Amino acid sequence: MIKTACPLDCYDACAITCDPERADRFIATPSHPVGDGALCSLMNRYFGMQKRIEYPTIDGERVEMDEALDEIASILGKKSLLYRGSGNLGVMQSVTNLLMQRVGGYLTTGSLCDGAGQAGIESGRGVNRMLPLSQIAKADTVIVWGRNPTVTNSHIIPYLRGKRVAVIDPVRTPLAKKADLHIQIKPRSDFYLAIMLSRFLIMEDGQNDEWLEERGIDIEDFYDFTRTFRIRAILEYMGLSLDDMGDLLNMMKGERVVFLVGNGIQKYSIGHYTMWAIDSLAALLGLFGREGCGVSYLGQSRDGFDDPFAVDTPVVSVVDTPFEKFDTVIVQGANPAESMPDSSRVVESLGKVENLVYFGLYENETSRLARVVLPAKNFLEKRDVRLSYGHHIVTPMPLVVESSIGISEYDFCVEILKRLGLPPLQSEESYISIWLEKCTVEDGHYIHPSHSEIPYSEGFGPDGDDDFEFIDDFDDDFEDIKRFRKAGRKASPEEEGRYWLITPKSPHSLNTQFERGESVYLHPSLGFDDGERVVVLSEYGECELSVVNSEDVRSDSVVIRSGTIGVNALTPPIVSEEGEGACYQEVKVRISAKGEEGEDG
Repeated sequence: MIKTACPLDCYDACAITCDPERADRFIATPSHPVGDGALCSLMNRYFGMQKRIEYPTIDGERVEMDEALDEIASILGKKSLLYRGSGNLGVMQSVTNLLMQRVGGYLTTGSLCDGAGQAGIESGRGVNRMLPLSQIAKADTVIVWGRNPTVTNSHIIPYLRGKRVAVIDPVRTPLAKKADLHIQIKPRSDFYLAIMLSRFLIMEDGQNDEWLEERGIDIEDFYDFTRTFRIRAILEYMGLSLDDMGDLLNMMKGERVVFLVGNGIQKYSIGHYTMWAIDSLAALLGLFGREGCGVSYLGQSRDGFDDPFAVDTPVVSVVDTPFEKFDTVIVQGANPAESMPDSSRVVESLGKVENLVYFGLYENETSRLARVVLPAKNFLEKRDVRLSYGHHIVTPMPLVVESSIGISEYDFCVEILKRLGLPPLQSEESYISIWLEKCTVEDGHYIHPSHSEIPYSEGFGPDGDDDFEFIDDFDDDFEDIKRFRKAGRKASPEEEGRYWLITPKSPHSLNTQFERGESVYLHPSLGFDDGERVVVLSEYGECELSVVNSEDVRSDSVVIRSGTIGVNALTPPIVSEEGEGACYQEVKVRISAKGEEGEDG
């Protein structure tokens, strides 16, 4: 039996035990302290959910691996771009950075996932330190804000048992139905909720003065900032009452409180402000540097490592990538034709690339556009190291089975560099050692070098000697809130019939991998029938989906799960104000019965 780890883009980074003779069947490693002895539904059905690409092709014709590699080597140069996705989160996937550096090509910068939230954390704390699961276990109260752990982080659920739980989410998630309190917040209003809660907390003299005095932090300027927002107008905009504020504050005033914050709060242009405002509320409560307290977001999994694949190359945005400006584009472990926002523009842009190369495991919308298709090794067929953005355990991923299918990212780089006569890479073993040697070993597990049992116990910033910086700036140009803040009025008649788009993760797919749906979830009051085909439209495009009625959805919102076929025809190519993040939910949509759709005005 061989121990390895799940490569999928997930907080859990499950530890797996495989029998090399039956590698298509595996179990959760029983001794792993995070796995709870179980695998998620995706890993339990990992094999068989998608047809694998088994051989290379050029212009649709099957070729040998050497011919495909010769072709790729001949088309790489200074007008080449590597677009890498998160289909596999092993560190060795980034070895292709070294190839692009040597050929003088481009990489992408920014994030389709958590960039805005990360920027917000850095604004207040200076650095993003991961909150250990052990601290969540010690909490009395957990505030789950814009996060659906039942789907995205199932192995954290046992840590919530026996605690008071409040959920802040525009969707009534499975956890929200069981929680002590659910605030079904209006989409894109998390910033305003955090600011109002902070203001009321100070008005009630409920801030943690002892913690603030110990850190030498003066909150007067922050209080003045919260007072620039009118209470009555903002509560009306959010659709919340003073009682709602009181209920939430009472939940937050416990001795040991943890905020679990998810990507849902920052899929907007103002995402960094939102995360910063939530952190500022947590700082008022004195939740940093105390046992059983803290704010958990996506951790910086590479923090503390000497990344051998960090290179200085020209970059373009990962959110609105200008593919058409490059002669050659290598898409590695990604499906930009479906996963990027404003996918109609993306498909058009990819179609203008003379040499589009797809390097991955499964056929998808992008591979079907590619001139060269190169099959990759799966995670059992190559060596790697798995970091996690949800816990501190680092897991080596040894070679489990030999396979004649595909090529690993490391071997791909070796072969292309050899063909181009460029300086070779170090050995694969030496790169893997660079990552593991930075870890400590405890009870047989590699522990992340930045692990701290109680983060920020000494202070903030990279060296732990800075104070927390409260949010003191905000600018929101989104039309809805600009109009409301001016007049405090309801939507005009021409604005009726537009709904907030919410794009949470699906329990059956991961981004565009595995079993992708074709459903739009609507509140029954909108008047559509279950199974009815409708057209959902935005200013960027449209898609046709089947209706599922659900009272878990707000009547002013529609839910289309991430990975749903066609959903990103609706989403905007907007880059967040900070963090270079995608803003998938910065849009409102219309819904028309099939055959009644018209131009979106």
